[in-house]
Amino acid sequence: MPPNPQNANPKPPSKPLPTASPSASILLISPTNHILLLRRVQKSSSFASAHVFPGGHIDPSDGFLPPQGDVRRHEDSMAYRVGAIRECFEESGILLARKLEGDLFSSSLLRLDEGERDAGRRAVHDKAVDFHTWVRDKGGVPDVEGLCPFTRWLTPADIPKRFSTQMYLYFLPLALPGLPRMLHVPTSDGGVEHTEAQFLPAAEWLELARAEKIILFPPQFFLLKLVADFLDGDGSVGEEGAVLSGGNLQLQRDRLLEFVKTGDPPWGEKCISPSNLKQEGRRLALGLDYPGPELEATSRRGENERVIWVQLKGKGGASALEVGWRRDVVEEGLNGEERREYLETRRIERERRGSEDGLERAIRGGKAHL
Repeated sequence: MPPNPQNANPKPPSKPLPTASPSASILLISPTNHILLLRRVQKSSSFASAHVFPGGHIDPSDGFLPPQGDVRRHEDSMAYRVGAIRECFEESGILLARKLEGDLFSSSLLRLDEGERDAGRRAVHDKAVDFHTWVRDKGGVPDVEGLCPFTRWLTPADIPKRFSTQMYLYFLPLALPGLPRMLHVPTSDGGVEHTEAQFLPAAEWLELARAEKIILFPPQFFLLKLVADFLDGDGSVGEEGAVLSGGNLQLQRDRLLEFVKTGDPPWGEKCISPSNLKQEGRRLALGLDYPGPELEATSRRGENERVIWVQLKGKGGASALEVGWRRDVVEEGLNGEERREYLETRRIERERRGSEDGLERAIRGGKAHL
């Protein structure tokens, strides 16, 4: 029999499922379409020495989250958005907040001098002041509307420290000739959680990872690879802050945002819990279609077209190598009849998913009119 085109759900753990802590991260895109990564400290309890997107745990002060066991706990919400913006500020010093002009939100980001930002950053991190309160006192409001959902990741059940991480895209204002330019210079948090903070083109981060000069875990590698297909980072900024080569940066952004709307489900709705699909020596293909044990009984799904190839290392470690197509992994080694059965199974599965999605949309539409 041919392999099932959908990942076989991992066997239920023999011991209680470790709780997936709610967290959020931002793919922060610079005025020249570069991506911000932070290097975790070597002694970090998670992602030690790796390069990661700014983000972290959701705090109760960020907003309401449904209780454990409620599947809505793993959905985009105000708490995840505020938490992502707060963590980005704490970790990088970049504040994603809009100015308040009376009762209206300005189209401009809130501008503070370095001293104000640093003092606020320390106070928020130390919980000496509530983030909402601090931003409001400075005349602003977190720019939650500027965040674009871009997958959720649930740590596999066999890993003790688990997260349910909502990923977002955020585009800093473009640096256009003749317009005032805001400086968005990331800084580390002084070695508390990170030692470096830097904007680079997504493709350059990937090359550094392939050359083993930096560590990227599968989610970061995968999302950078997707983004690199649209943002070539051809704009660069000189010492005086002048744009040397802008290219059509807005067009790149527009194409990325159009891509986020595509897929089955769209990228903003995919929930991914990586699972082993195929191993070749020390190389392992991770399937991305399984949504995780908390969501396997729901209609939530992951990415069923692509896989991540990783290189296995000692002590259970692994580093991402490349993103590939799932069909190439599954179809390899099938004979003619098995391949036909496999393709037919995939066709039926796509039709079933389409019917389920249509029914769910109809139900939601009906509830909206109750």
